Amino acid sequence: MATLSALNKAVVAACLTAVTMGVSLDTHAENTTSSTHITGKFEYWPGTQYSQQIPTTEAVLGYQIGERISRHSDMVKYFEALAKAAPDRIKLFNYAETWEGRTLIYAVIGSKENIANLDSFAEKMQKLTSPDSISKSEAKSLISLLPSSVWLEHGVHGNEISSTDAAMQTAYHLLAAPQDPVNKTILENTLVFIDPLQNPDSRARFVSRYYSTVGLSPSDDRLSAEHNEPWPLGRSNHYLFDMNRDWLAITQPETAGRVKVINHYKPTVVIDLHEMGGDDSYFFVPAAQPINPHMQPDQLANNVLIGKNNAKHFDDFGFSYFTREVYDGFYPGYGDSWPTFYGASAATYEVASTRGEIFKTRTGEIRHYRDTVQRHFVAAISTAEATAVNREKILNDFFDYQVDAVEAGKKDKKERTFILPNTRDVAGTHRLATLMAQHGVKVQQATEAFKACGERYQAGAYIIDTAQPRGRFVKTTFTQQVDMPQAFIDEQERRRARKLRDEIYDVTGWSLPLMFNIDTARCGRSVEVESRIVTADDKLTQPFTNPDAKVAYLVPWGDMAAGRFLTAALQAGISLKSADEAFSMGDKHYPAGTLVIERHANESTLPGLMQTLAEQTGARIEGVDTSWVTKGPSFGSDKTIQMTAPKIAMAWDEPTSSLSAGNTRFVIEQQFNYPVTAIRADRLRWADLSQYQVLILPSGNYSRDLGKAGADNIGSWVSRGGVLITLSNATQWAASESAGLLDAKREYAYSEEKSKSSKDGSLVEGTHIESKEGLIDAIENDKDMPDSVAGVLANVEVDQEHWLTAGVNPSVVGMVYGNDIYAPVKLESGKNVAWFASKDNVLASGYLWEENKPQLAYKPFLIHQPHGRGMVISFTQEPTSRAYLDGLNVMFLNTIFRGAAHANPVR
Repeated sequence: MATLSALNKAVVAACLTAVTMGVSLDTHAENTTSSTHITGKFEYWPGTQYSQQIPTTEAVLGYQIGERISRHSDMVKYFEALAKAAPDRIKLFNYAETWEGRTLIYAVIGSKENIANLDSFAEKMQKLTSPDSISKSEAKSLISLLPSSVWLEHGVHGNEISSTDAAMQTAYHLLAAPQDPVNKTILENTLVFIDPLQNPDSRARFVSRYYSTVGLSPSDDRLSAEHNEPWPLGRSNHYLFDMNRDWLAITQPETAGRVKVINHYKPTVVIDLHEMGGDDSYFFVPAAQPINPHMQPDQLANNVLIGKNNAKHFDDFGFSYFTREVYDGFYPGYGDSWPTFYGASAATYEVASTRGEIFKTRTGEIRHYRDTVQRHFVAAISTAEATAVNREKILNDFFDYQVDAVEAGKKDKKERTFILPNTRDVAGTHRLATLMAQHGVKVQQATEAFKACGERYQAGAYIIDTAQPRGRFVKTTFTQQVDMPQAFIDEQERRRARKLRDEIYDVTGWSLPLMFNIDTARCGRSVEVESRIVTADDKLTQPFTNPDAKVAYLVPWGDMAAGRFLTAALQAGISLKSADEAFSMGDKHYPAGTLVIERHANESTLPGLMQTLAEQTGARIEGVDTSWVTKGPSFGSDKTIQMTAPKIAMAWDEPTSSLSAGNTRFVIEQQFNYPVTAIRADRLRWADLSQYQVLILPSGNYSRDLGKAGADNIGSWVSRGGVLITLSNATQWAASESAGLLDAKREYAYSEEKSKSSKDGSLVEGTHIESKEGLIDAIENDKDMPDSVAGVLANVEVDQEHWLTAGVNPSVVGMVYGNDIYAPVKLESGKNVAWFASKDNVLASGYLWEENKPQLAYKPFLIHQPHGRGMVISFTQEPTSRAYLDGLNVMFLNTIFRGAAHANPVR
């Protein structure tokens, strides 16, 4: 046995003493230290003299910052102690609550004068973002008196741990050393907003699991359990969302609260502090290419000023760093890109993570947690200093951004105004309009009919004029195509030609009207019409006609209001049917999928219940006094199916993709308002699924975990009447020879050349290689997969004569990610219910490799295959990605609820 170190001997001795005295040995409970105790006082900013009036974490929590990984409760407790100690220099606020009930807070730190005038500061920043109501001279006068502001975002990914402890150190440093020259400059000229933990639920998951695996002392070995998180890791929140991608759709309460607060104060500099691989150094601005073309030169120039100041301090501390690599500024839905579209200068910082208390790099360097905390802390102070020193420039640039955004909108002769006609998918249009209002965009709803650019629109249409301060945000999220710089594209094509990996970091298409499948018109001039201002809290209401109907109530199918009505009605025990085909009653026409609620099949309380559901869901309801149908299936037809309330099971845990599982569960539970039972995937090999009518397999690699036993168990359940729904990579498994549940096959990359070889493969045809290009061709694999796609929006055509697509528009938009392309399923096996559009029309938005377009064209997006008394329904891509493909929600609803209704289990 190895000899114990002095420290470990002390730990053992303490443990033995505790046992003798009957003391609890919960060494990782609140307010205890771990075995990486920092000997002596670690100086985060050497030479600083700190006031004894401001409590340290040792005094409040029992450990030094960086000695252990602070829990959410520790962090809140410490900020409350700071606020109590210096109430005139720090204000603490709650801004949201997580799904699991944890409070999100932000702190504001500044001089006594600036903190006292915090409300006034917010009002004046709002004035600067309203250039139509303030002259340039008034703005200049305002700027001469206003402090600048920096918003520091920490811990959006819960396993990127160091930034939260750095936030605590930043707050302490500013409050306890106000006379330090750097701090004095900051406090007199800047308000420092600290959001110390954006994702408390995921941090709680990480910290709990980390300390449950630490032994006598932390390990620096990357192979150790403490450095290898179990599914679903600590990155994502309760619903397993990557919340750094949630700034467009704002689906999570954490994001919604944050957006509201930032829109209130409009901080001029926003920094999002992250972690990256443990073998790296530190990344800060300027960002990598591509840069979103709607970001402005002054914003980027301010980032360079901040980056240079960071470099100065990092050089002084001897910290390594890099810039302009990896982390780009193209996608507008990050925490560091979204603020740029109200005028802030914003950026991401990344520190090499220890993913615990100690980590050994590949070069043998031992890194401690406090080292990562210190780097983030230094970067935060440096950024605040640069913001303070450049106060007037940053504020002037901020105001100029607002003015220039308005002028840019006025000069736009193609897309000055976006109009949402609001005649199809009223619920989806309402959701998009109120979402834009939530972002801070001015949205109007016409209260009378009007004409614009030669087209007539009804009252109720929504109007968004880009001649407004948030006009560039409208442009980047509403225009169909935002192009990457040609030089960047050329470089990616060069890399592909060399068989090198491309440098596209995230999705390249994100047009909200396309993702929501909402009709949108564009007009090159302003629209003058009587209107009202839309707010984020506007409630959807649609007509409820003839509430005292004698025979039935009809809910036209095709939007999420009808979907929410369906799920609410099923859970309320209401008996209802759904028409497989469109039908007419006199001059009234109803789409396929329309819900039929007959009075004779329900209780006498039905009218009152219908009124309640109308108010709750916003669905359009029409009462009818006859069941006489003049065209299409009657209420009693076998083409008008009885809907049932299915029990839904979903595969969970390994090997599912946590993002796919979480996003899908969120869409069903929070957007469809219907419960889901999560079942650990390995149990599907033997579990009795007879109580479930629907089983959803999110994306994942199921071959190993399910195997033949899982395929047989699920296949037997399907044949008895179950509905199996597979998403993306799960469709690979269902279509594999070993599973045999779906008669669809993935395609290799298309190639006109066929290789020739001997029967045993030992010889190939002789060739001449005459150039470097020829060499590259010669090393091409015979059976390559298509080149992978980072994420584009693609046009999808929909079969209008299949019950699975009832109420779905003839054309929708889906996301294409990765390199899966499937051959169409044969008619003898099933039906290709939705497929990608032609090669010339398949790309809706983003950048798609040219050779992928013809191969993707007319290939299936949604497949239906009967299987005994049940069926398999497969999406070849993700329909629930980031929960922002709202335009696919009705299709996804159909797979669950209409699929269950069309299955024929033994009842």
